Amino acid sequence: MAKEGKEFGDIVREGMTVDSGNALERNFELAKKMIMLTPEGKVILAHHNKLGGEDKIVLYLVGKVYAKVAGYTNEIEVPNKELLDELGMKEGSLAPWLKFLRDKGQIKQTVKNNLSYHFVPNNLIESELKRIWDKVGDKAETNK
Repeated sequence: MAKEGKEFGDIVREGMTVDSGNALERNFELAKKMIMLTPEGKVILAHHNKLGGEDKIVLYLVGKVYAKVAGYTNEIEVPNKELLDELGMKEGSLAPWLKFLRDKGQIKQTVKNNLSYHFVPNNLIESELKRIWDKVGDKAETNK
């Protein structure tokens, strides 16, 4: 039964609708504690020395989404070579980390022109930022 002259559909929309696209905006303050961007679309991790390889990859990929929103890049998908170069990783360590993250569902892979690209799905951005901040937040705050 509808309340106060409202249609039940309106009540459902008001009470249950979320804007998943708003995760970037909702988590902006948290993200900027860990991610910096250059106008060329590069992502710089603020606490890279406190992060393991898997978290560096996830955070870099989240940074690319912010870079796209800022108009610094056209793509959120990152080629493996960029991850290697920008994160200073060895080729032999990158592939197992990427597979681990794909298997856990934390990142997705696409293939373009026979090259692998990776990205973080939008619905995971908020939980990944919070998960990583839970690991580095206390360390970051005490080392200011």
